[in-house]
Amino acid sequence: MNLIDPIDEAVAVVGERTAFVDGDARITFREVGEAVARAAGTLSARGVAPGDRVALVEGAGLRAVATVLGCARIGAAAAPMSTRLTSGEITALVAAANCCGVAVAGEETAATVEKALGFSPIGDQLFGSSAAPASARVDDDDVALVLFTSGTTGTPKPIPLTHGVLGRRVRGFAATPNPAAPPAVSIVCVPFHHVAGLVGVLVGLAGGNTAVVQRRFDAGEWLRLVQEHRVQRAFLVPAMLRRILTDDGFARTDLSSLQMITYGAAPAAADLIDRAVAALPHVAFINVFGQTETLGAVTALGPDDHRAGRAGSVGKPMPGVEVRIVDPATGDDVEDGKVGEFWVMATHTVTPGWLRTGDLVRRDADGYLYAAGRLSDVINRGGEKIDPAEVEAVLRAHPAVVDAAVFGVPDAELGERIAAAIVARAATEPAALQIWCREQLATYKVPERFAFLDELPLTELGKVSRRALRALVEQE
Repeated sequence: MNLIDPIDEAVAVVGERTAFVDGDARITFREVGEAVARAAGTLSARGVAPGDRVALVEGAGLRAVATVLGCARIGAAAAPMSTRLTSGEITALVAAANCCGVAVAGEETAATVEKALGFSPIGDQLFGSSAAPASARVDDDDVALVLFTSGTTGTPKPIPLTHGVLGRRVRGFAATPNPAAPPAVSIVCVPFHHVAGLVGVLVGLAGGNTAVVQRRFDAGEWLRLVQEHRVQRAFLVPAMLRRILTDDGFARTDLSSLQMITYGAAPAAADLIDRAVAALPHVAFINVFGQTETLGAVTALGPDDHRAGRAGSVGKPMPGVEVRIVDPATGDDVEDGKVGEFWVMATHTVTPGWLRTGDLVRRDADGYLYAAGRLSDVINRGGEKIDPAEVEAVLRAHPAVVDAAVFGVPDAELGERIAAAIVARAATEPAALQIWCREQLATYKVPERFAFLDELPLTELGKVSRRALRALVEQE
């Protein structure tokens, strides 16, 4: 099957239904279908051939969607990238993904893309073709899309996604469009180039549903859009959820239309989720856990578990998913209660067999999983291995601390020393925080360097950027 097949089927069934609300524009499924056909014609005329990869530097919207699906139609693959990248970063990703000499970008990023690549990207000309090529015949193993890992600790790497894997994932999540039933209304506020944003858009299209586009997240604007468009479903990262709950407009916004909030992509503190559940008692909360290589969620914590006090867990494996928790040094399964590397096997992972995710988790006696950071984030202080999440939990419990991030910084004597970035609600001294930590942690786990910030640096998807924190501390 071609990735575009389920979207073509939805266009045929609910053509006059609104697919996207983007600012003042309402774009129907029929208009999406026409835009995809024109984009495929333009890309083909520019020389894009089956197997080629096309750099896409554009936020969520018709041009981005048409590029992804237009490439799929002609057997090529789009490679969506962040609109916030520098020209040097774009050059590096284009080389890593082996993109061809054609790119697509919006007005906001066109100059940066041209500087990076040495040629002008396609902008409004994308819809200039009147040709509508038929869907290319593709094999399940042909690449339909290239996504990039989040790059919180290093350079993002390209992850090719095939028509077979991605197409089955979209069909598996999307119900068959029903023209007699009203569409579900969701809001798209996570970046389009991330798996959560892009797969969410494709699933919404395949299901014949309506998406309200927020190109760049802002809590106050999110509240306004949800109220105005009677949004029912949302995907948020925990940092977004925290800002929504603390926004001045939260208490006076009508959120009665909200039915479900799915959250993930970064760790969520249990106290934050408990607060959200209490503030929005009519909303079903679902925590999902996965990564780009798994095409999103492989575990989930459902609404009933949230009400039963299991906030902080990432739930249990979803149907069809097998998991192991493994000692990364030996490859042996660890017993319940012990932290190990999360291995997963499912039909929608990018590689067959067991995928070593690099995530650290533990499983309790009831089978619930708890995230414990990334293997690459573990600090090696003179041979002692420290999990940053353990230290962060202790720091967040201090009455003067709002948030904390713990990370390793290079040290000539021990290899690494422990540093902590602190967002404080009241003035406090590093010595006081060290005393607090020593009361609850082994001495070797106590941070030795501190940086006090107004807020933690986050990636676009709301993950703490430990790379930025290391650079900050090393500079100081």
